[in-house]
Amino acid sequence: MKQEKDVLGLIPSKNQGKASSSNPSSVKSPHNKNKKKNNNNKKKKMVMAWRRKKADSPAEGITAVRRLLLTCKEVFSTGGPGVVPSEDKIQQLRGVLDNMKPEDVGLAPTMPFFRPVPGPRNGSSPRITYLPLHEREQFSIAIFCLPPSGAIPLHNHPGMTVFSKLLFGTMHIKSYDWVVDAPLRDPKMRLAKLKMDSTLTAPCNASILYPEDGGNKHRFTAETAGAVLDVLGPPYSNPEGRHCTYFLEFPLDKFSSEEDDVLRGQVERECHAWLQERDDNPEDRNVVGALYGGPKVED
Repeated sequence: MKQEKDVLGLIPSKNQGKASSSNPSSVKSPHNKNKKKNNNNKKKKMVMAWRRKKADSPAEGITAVRRLLLTCKEVFSTGGPGVVPSEDKIQQLRGVLDNMKPEDVGLAPTMPFFRPVPGPRNGSSPRITYLPLHEREQFSIAIFCLPPSGAIPLHNHPGMTVFSKLLFGTMHIKSYDWVVDAPLRDPKMRLAKLKMDSTLTAPCNASILYPEDGGNKHRFTAETAGAVLDVLGPPYSNPEGRHCTYFLEFPLDKFSSEEDDVLRGQVERECHAWLQERDDNPEDRNVVGALYGGPKVED
């Protein structure tokens, strides 16, 4: 019988826990109880850590607009006027914008924002609606809702890196960059080189302009109803000297002189123009603000 008892004692079973407390391997021993408790605590900590990681991850469990905000915080964390994010960060933000759709920000072409409402003055654009989503010192996120023929006049983005994503519609874009060392006709007029003069139709990738190039001065004209999602880093700020300036556009020959070496055979006439500063509130500008009503941007 002793031999049979020794053999049975080596076989684990669900009844093994009923063995005498004098057996040091019994589950009732304080050592095993503490070991089991420690294992349970470790498992709980691992689950909590996994949940925190999932909640903090911009790739899982969040809306597209929330992902955009988190990405902007990362991309512009060390930014400032005239500071361009690294190429890796630019592509990171561009990738998020490229995948965004109108429904991600609660928009549809049938909404009242996109119905033509005549401007208050002759020659002014149909009413454009501006929807601010988020703004802080480092960047801002907003949407322009343009009805057919709606136009945002030619304007600049001083010291900014700007991402523009056409969410839907067809939009004509014309943009310029300053010509370095060009002669000045007067303090409010400068020579600019054409960067872009073409039409975009959604879906398309986000376009990017930089403080000194990429078409820092641009104009949008809606060929159909459309929406443009803009990310500005940093945003406009009058106290900090980042004032939005509007421009009139004139052909190169209108103010050129034969004595100007820089203009005689050194520039392509069809690719250059004179840009003259305008009043702060040009008559063809017709933009009104409205509350953003799409998915929540912040917690």
